[in-house]
Order: sequence, then C-alpha cells, then structure tokens
Amino acid sequence: MNPISRIALLGLTLTLGACSVLETDKVDYKSAGKAPTLEVPPDLTQLSRETRYAVPGAAVTASSFQIGQLATQTTPTAATSLGDVRIERAGTQRWLVISRPADKLWEPVKDFWLENGFLLVMDQANLGIMETDWAENRAKIPQDIIRSTIGKVFDSLYSTGERDKFRTRLERNVSGGTDIFISHRGMIEVYSSTAKDQTVWQPRAADPELETEFLRRLMVKLGISEVQSKALVAAAPGSTGARMDTANGQPVVRLNDEFDRAWRRVGLALDRTNFTVEDRDRSKGIYFVRYVAPNADKTEPGFFGKLFGSSKPDSTPQKFTISVQSQGNISTVSVQNADGSQAATADAQRIVKVLADDLK
Repeated sequence: MNPISRIALLGLTLTLGACSVLETDKVDYKSAGKAPTLEVPPDLTQLSRETRYAVPGAAVTASSFQIGQLATQTTPTAATSLGDVRIERAGTQRWLVISRPADKLWEPVKDFWLENGFLLVMDQANLGIMETDWAENRAKIPQDIIRSTIGKVFDSLYSTGERDKFRTRLERNVSGGTDIFISHRGMIEVYSSTAKDQTVWQPRAADPELETEFLRRLMVKLGISEVQSKALVAAAPGSTGARMDTANGQPVVRLNDEFDRAWRRVGLALDRTNFTVEDRDRSKGIYFVRYVAPNADKTEPGFFGKLFGSSKPDSTPQKFTISVQSQGNISTVSVQNADGSQAATADAQRIVKVLADDLK
C-alpha cells in the first residue's frame, strides 16, 4: 500500500472511530509473539534450584489443570477479606493473602494467565515464579467499522505502541497460607530519529492500576464474585509510605511497618524494579539479588545502565543483598554487597532511592 492510501485509510478509520463504541473492558491482551525482542529483565532460567521457598509438587502443564469447585462466599469476614482470600495494600502496592497452600494455587494461577491471553515464558514452580510474555492490551484500540470487518487484514495498522508483561510470585507465609504478588513491567515504542522513520522500544513506568485489576480478576478466578472482588479492592486500606534516611553513615529506607508486612512490600518492590531475586532468607530478613544488563550488544543504555551511570549496558552481573530489619513497627531496608560487606555509598544511594520511590 502506497503512503497516500495508507494515510487515507487511517483518516477514514479515525473518522468512523468517532462514532464507534469503545470496549468497556479495561484489559484485553493478545500475545505479542511477533513483536520485536523486548527482553529487558535478566534471564532466570539458569538459577539454581532452591527448595526453601519451592512450591511443592511436580511441574505443571495447562492441559493437566482441572478447575475445582469452589464454594461461593456471600458474607465477608472483614472489610478486606472474603472466605479465605484477603487483599492488602501499602501505598500503590497490593497483594493477595490466601489461606491455601501454594501447591493448590499454582495451576489455577497459571491457567488464569492463559485465559487472559498471555503465554508463559517462565514457569518455575521450584522458585514460585511465573512470568508472561510481552502482550498488547487491545482494549485500548477503538473498535470501529473498518476494524471489525477488515481489521485482521490490516492488523499492523492497529497498535497501541505499548507492550506489557507480568510476573507472579507465590510465597508461603508464616500462617501456612500463600501470598500472591503480581508485578507489571511495560515498554513503549518511540521514534529513535528526528526523521521519525525508525522506532525503538524503551521501558515505561510500572502501572499499579493494571496490577490491581489482575489481582481483582485473580480473586474471581479463585471463587470471589465480580461484585465482591471490586468491593474488596475498594475497601483495602492504605498505609504510610517510605522515607529515605541514614544509618551508620549509609542510606536506608524506613518503613512504618512490622517485619512481615515490610518483607512483603520490599519483595514486590524488587519485582517491579527488575532486580532478580536469586534467593531469600526470611529468617535473617535478606534478599539476595542480582542485575545483568540484558542487551549488552546495543549502544543505548537501559534503565539500570542509566541507574548505575553507565553509557553502555554492562553484562557483568552485579550482586547485592537487600536487608530488612525491624524493631516493633519500624523496619529498615539497607543494601550490602553480595558478601555482606558495606556497599559503595553511590550504589547504595541509587538502589535505596529506587526502592523508596516504589514503596511510597
């Protein structure tokens, strides 16, 4: 199709779109299997097996999943809970607390993402982590006459210029139930030249509203009604955020939370900010994390390349420990090197700021 015809078709689409009805659903994802490579987070496939936080049971497959019969609850036991499902909130963060063992939740959660239009590029029950591929939210595209009739033929003309992927982490809690965290990562397509003839993909901020919507939908999958799930999300109380401080001359984050809640919040913040959690030692309050620049052959630095002041991505793994220590209702988050020694002040300052911004 020549440029003039292409522009004419787009103009007609916009005109007719003014009279069209937009989709009422907020999300309608389609796997972006043919999209450009958007792999920003570091690879997790080479992580060693860690059994302390493993979801018990054999590897799961979509074909082996059979939906169990879940009793519908009609009366909430508390403002933010219903049956054995509870939602908690801190700032922009939300997560589910479910009184069921992790091995009983793994397959339903996996099936949930498949039902919502995603493919899973990570499915590691031993780590309690699953991650979707990059997908496009097609609900953002108006459904006009041309789109509904010949849209499949000219599908490349219809794109939001955005891609999303989601990481789900299941972790046992001290009461024997399971905490479920969903973290979002997004990319956006932007012009890379003044002539606007080439585009590149670059990271965009995490979207807490998308995370909340999928947590709500997951509640429905686990037996809560649509109306009840919306009420639980709306009722979830917030809490005070985070503030930067210093301790022994090193930058730290202070949280007005006891350990259990602070531990959960820091774990979700690490998921959101693309650090790879290699291991955890809850008894000591330590996350073992690393960062590996994923596209070392590209000249444009990524988010963490800029974070650590590098003009080009560094493929050398950078490992740190993130410590969560609590006294009463006050928790302190600090950064050390992988061997437990004091991290360089500049690195600690940057990491602490990233965490503090997400924890607010």
